[in-house]
Amino acid sequence: MVKPAKNTICLWYDGDAEAAARFYAKTFPNSSVDAIHHAPGDFPSGKKGDVLTVWFTVMGVPCLGLNGGPAFKHNEAFSFQVATVDQAETDRYWDAIVNNGGQESACGWCKDKWGVSWQITPIALTKAITDPDTAAAKRAFDAMMQMRKIDIARIEAACRG
Repeated sequence: MVKPAKNTICLWYDGDAEAAARFYAKTFPNSSVDAIHHAPGDFPSGKKGDVLTVWFTVMGVPCLGLNGGPAFKHNEAFSFQVATVDQAETDRYWDAIVNNGGQESACGWCKDKWGVSWQITPIALTKAITDPDTAAAKRAFDAMMQMRKIDIARIEAACRG
């Protein structure tokens, strides 16, 4: 039995919690599938013995995947934000999510194939849009607004003017 953290993120899946957890564990460092629990009886979206919950960790953050069925869908109101150190890391996570049935969105956001939103955010972007030089920050922000996956070289060029 996994001892739950005091605060755990619970993500609702339509029967795919285990697949999602395994993908996250394979894709991100400091991630793992910690426990899989099967239903002790029938439930609204499944039968006795089906996977009901999956305890997993995503980059050190404890999560619980609940196979609750089709009633609720993920949306952008919740996202994982991943701070990346360079373009290679940005590309690696973005491509892993998008090329595994996910979809691109704007400004560094994408969704995985289960509908969970991810912000793949280079540290260089965060620094650029919070630059004390407000004109440079605005140029970086405007450049970001034109992107899907963040291009660090273009952000840095925008800062320079």
